[in-house]
Amino acid sequence: MMKRKCKIFKIIKWVVLVILALIITFFLVRAIGKAIYNQTPDGGINESRYVDVNGTKQWINIYGEDIDNPVLLYLHGGPGSATSDIDYAFTRKWADVYTVVTWDQRNCGKSYDAEQNDIVLTREIFMTDGKEVTEFILNYLSKDKITVLGHSWGSIYGANLVLEYPEYYECFIGTGQLVDYLENEEAFKQEALLWAEGDEETLELVNQLTPDNVTMEHIIARNTIMQKYGYDMMVNGSDYNLVTTIIFNPNYSIIDWINYFKRDMSVYLDFFSSEEFASFSLKDRVDYQVPFYNINGDKDYQTNYKLAQGYFEEVNAPYKQMFLMENMTHGLLESDSEGFSEIIHQIAKTERER
Repeated sequence: MMKRKCKIFKIIKWVVLVILALIITFFLVRAIGKAIYNQTPDGGINESRYVDVNGTKQWINIYGEDIDNPVLLYLHGGPGSATSDIDYAFTRKWADVYTVVTWDQRNCGKSYDAEQNDIVLTREIFMTDGKEVTEFILNYLSKDKITVLGHSWGSIYGANLVLEYPEYYECFIGTGQLVDYLENEEAFKQEALLWAEGDEETLELVNQLTPDNVTMEHIIARNTIMQKYGYDMMVNGSDYNLVTTIIFNPNYSIIDWINYFKRDMSVYLDFFSSEEFASFSLKDRVDYQVPFYNINGDKDYQTNYKLAQGYFEEVNAPYKQMFLMENMTHGLLESDSEGFSEIIHQIAKTERER
């Protein structure tokens, strides 16, 4: 009996040692990876900081290979879906032609603050936030104007900023372009009805869609339908390794990750279904004082690419160009980050030569 206990104790001891060794190895590899990504390019910039924005602290990262390059502000989607957990993996692919600023908008990502959960989000709040962040970037990086690139919610948000404050921006790039929130959800329902013809199971899901009153049931039904028919955001996966991207994230500590999973995002669901969100609509607002670029996927029905194409045709701008990425859904930034980067480089070249 004694020998058996000793044997069990030895096994437990070795299991514990192996687990400890794996944990130590993980954190060592993570530390090395973070150290590599934390390096500042010669002649460039790599900074993370919190900025005072409209009575709050909001987080930004600034990364570029040449401090003299033009500046690009990247606006994530959602609303409330900060991408600071992974976005350095694709935004740094543009960092040879732009100094890229990534920003976690108020009360999400690294800007999350539970004390803001009772604040009712409005158009005025977001427009003031965007203006103040832009002004900080202009002053901090000594620029006269910047480019703004928005994805999904970020595209309609960015377009509103450019329309309202054209003096701050040198061009607009929208991707996964959202034009009108109510029209977009209705268009999805009509597409889904075509896909579901003769499929009673899907038709039941379609009946749960309420375009004029977006609820969690509506969102779940919409996402289920897109996944079933191969149009969901990440159907094409990612052309970079998401796991190592998360592990080596230079901007996230263990505490950041703990806070990431403790977030209460109900305030954004309330905003998403509000008239304040609907007020960002771009319908009948087509006159831009800066160049207008769109990059959309030809299988994107989350923000309907057909509506984006129709809007693009109506846009009046000093210059405009549309790029349609083949076989891409709403996740084009992750699924084909290389192809997307090539387009960004093409736009940067066009703007230099214009």
